[in-house]
This record gives sequence, C-alpha cells and structure tokens, in this order.
Amino acid sequence: MTNKKTLEKKSVLANAVDAGLNWVDARFPLTSNIKAHLTEYYAPKNFNFWYFFGSLALFVLVLQIVTGIFLVMHYKPDAQFAFQSVEYIMREVPGGWFIRYMHSTGASMFFVVVYLHMVRALIYGSYRKPRELVWIFGVGIFLCLMGEAFFGYLLPWGQMSFWGAQVIVNLFSAIPFIGPELSIWIRGDYVVSDATLNRFFAFHVIAIPLVLLGLVAAHVIALHEVGSNNPDGVDIKAKKDKLGRPLDGIPFHPFYTVHDIMGVAGFLIIFMAIVFFAPEMGGYFLEFNNFIPADPLKTPLHIAPVWYFTPFYSMLRATTDDFTWVLAGAAVLGAIVMFLRNKGIWKLLVPVVLLGVAVLLRLIDAKFWGVVAMGGAVVLLFFLPWLDYSPVKSLRYRPGWHKTFYGIFFANFIVLGYLGTQAPTDIFNLISQIGTLIYLGFFFLMPVWSRLGTFKPVPDRVTFHAH
Repeated sequence: MTNKKTLEKKSVLANAVDAGLNWVDARFPLTSNIKAHLTEYYAPKNFNFWYFFGSLALFVLVLQIVTGIFLVMHYKPDAQFAFQSVEYIMREVPGGWFIRYMHSTGASMFFVVVYLHMVRALIYGSYRKPRELVWIFGVGIFLCLMGEAFFGYLLPWGQMSFWGAQVIVNLFSAIPFIGPELSIWIRGDYVVSDATLNRFFAFHVIAIPLVLLGLVAAHVIALHEVGSNNPDGVDIKAKKDKLGRPLDGIPFHPFYTVHDIMGVAGFLIIFMAIVFFAPEMGGYFLEFNNFIPADPLKTPLHIAPVWYFTPFYSMLRATTDDFTWVLAGAAVLGAIVMFLRNKGIWKLLVPVVLLGVAVLLRLIDAKFWGVVAMGGAVVLLFFLPWLDYSPVKSLRYRPGWHKTFYGIFFANFIVLGYLGTQAPTDIFNLISQIGTLIYLGFFFLMPVWSRLGTFKPVPDRVTFHAH
C-alpha cells in the first residue's frame, strides 16, 4: 500500500510538472530551446581538454557580473571618494575583500580563459567555413572585453589606474587632424578627472556589458546553428543515422554539461587559490602602485598596462621612427611580390596600396603608426578566416613545420607580453620590434605559407578513443 501511494504521489507530481511545462511552452519556447541547445544539440564526441574554455569563459562572465553588482552597491564614482570607497569595501563591508578580489582576479582569469579559447580556435581551425561568423562574434567579444577591462581599470582611482588611463587616452592625440579633440572628448576634460571617472564608470557598468551580452548570445546562437568544430576538423553533420542524428555526435546534455562541470570545479580550485593566497600575483593581477591614491602631481617611475594588454603595448612602444623604415621596406617588398604573383586587377591594385602605405609610413609621425600597430594587431584577427588558405582545418593534419610556426607565434606573443611589463631598454625595444614583425608577418604572409607543404589525409569520421 505504501509503495502504491508513493507511486500515485509521484504520478500526480509528474502530471503537475508536465501541465506547467505545457502552459509555459504555449507562451514561450522553453522546451524547444532546451532541446535545440542542450538535449538534442549534438556535439562531436572527441572533445578534449581545449574545449573546457568556452564554458569557462561563460562561467567567468557570470561571476564578473555578479561580483560587479555587489561592488557597485558600495562604490562611489567620484574622484574625491573613489579610492576611499574601495578601501571601505576592502576593510568595512562584510566579505567585501573577498568580492573585490574575486572581481579583480576574475578580470585576469577571464583573459587567461579567453586567450586559451582563441588558441584552441587557431590550432583546430575553428574560424574556417562555415564558422566565420562565430569567429567574428568571438573577436568582437574580445574587443569588448578589452574595452571593459580598460574602463574598469580606472575605477579604483589608484596611481597606476590614473596614469595608465592618462597614457592610453593620450595615444588618441596621435591621430592626425582629430586626435587632440578626440582625446579631450574621451576624457571629458583636458586631463583625467572626475568627468573621466564618471563616463568610464558608465561604460564599464552599463554600456559595454549590454553589448557584450548581446555578442555572447550571438556567438552561441551562431555556433549552435553551424555546429561545433572538433580536433579533427571533420563535419559531423555529414554522416547521420536513420533518425538524422550525427554518427560521431553525442547530446550536449548530459554528457558535456557533466564534462564542463568538472572543468569548472578544476578552474575554481585554481581561482580560489589565487584569491586567498596571491590576489596580486606579484603585481601582475593588481599592481602595487594601485594601492596608493591617485596623485596627478606624482608620476610613477614605470607606467605599464595590466598584463593582458602588454603584448599590444609592446608593439606600440616598438614602433619608433627607425622601425617605420623597416615597415616601409617590408611594404615595398610586399608590393613587388604581389605584382609578380597576382593577375588581373589585383596585379596593380595591391602593389599600389602597399606603396602608398610605405610612403605614409615615412610622412606621418611614428607615434600614430604605433597606435595603428597596436589596434591593427587586434583588428587583423577579424580577417583570419580569409587569410588561411590551408586545405585542412586542424593543425593535426598540417605539415610539421606549420606546428613550428604556430609555436613560434604563441611564444612570441608571451615574450611581447612580458616585455610590455618591463621598463623600456634598447635591447628590449629591439626584441619587441622583432616580435612585432613576427606577429604581423604570421598573418600577412598566411595566404602564402598556409597552403605550402605536404598535408595529411583527413579522416571521414572523427578519431575517438573511449576513456
């Protein structure tokens, strides 16, 4: 009798849940969305370690939004009180230090996760057809993250925050004709002041997060429309069973939700270890100068951005007047090569453009070209799907020397990042110039080198070995 009553109660509960779902589904596509993006979204069964970072990026985004909301409750966007309000959060608000350190550590870990996510896309060709739009949305997210981090960096109103913002905003003054007025418009004043802090606060808390959330939604929707890539670069939709399910795919839920939960658990162990034991990370996550109130009359000895901006900052510093001669020479050489290799209209159009760039490199101040190099290094990523002419997607099936190229590129990026944190010297500047050429050459020469060499045959089905 007891078992019978229990079964009857469960049946009543199940019927109530079904009725509730039917009521919601009649007014909102809940079940169909769950099926489309979770239970009936088939992902390749050969995902590996590199596929943790997409879900981790989404997890850190939520973490940043939640901790940011709690910080805003106590923060005052006022030049007189901003630094004191941060100290109040750290010392007086119950658990405030924990929330602040989670937010500051989360900012750096966000970029760690996103950079690793982009590395996976590069090595497995996840930007190739039909995923060009997925990649473009992803690079847009990366740009928004950079803007979000830059605007948020000023808010503690510490010494490095103040002078870092001063230096970066002043870079816009290098733009011919409109530069000085543009930099004043960005600051809202002739110097970084209360007006600057208020507008940066508005961008950090409202404007950019709205754009960022929209791009994340577009990124996920575009991904689920064309399907996920995999380490082999094989389209799993090409081979399906009688029910139309990919033979090499498995439902995202429950298989990859459990997979990603394990990744989140591992990430949290590392994340919390940093929060509790090394939130400054030796001055890389939180600079020591930022624990000093902003002083417009005292410039720090060495001004540098946070570590995730430093590779691009190195390219900015590397672009000196002498270096523009090297870049102009490279543009002339490129014009000659394009004239000899191309046919039709491109035979003249591309060389003329390159020669024009070579002339402008010598006519316009090097500071402007440094800004172009820094910004262009990111903008170049948008065009990656059309620069790669390799007949295969994944690095697994490319020639061995391609792997060497990618290894040099990644190591070079890390070296540029380290040099950007150091005070400039002649030798460091020379290494930065070489590193800038390597970075730019990797992309500009990709249409040539990506198609060279002997490529391995790509399998018809994904290669998978059960654990």
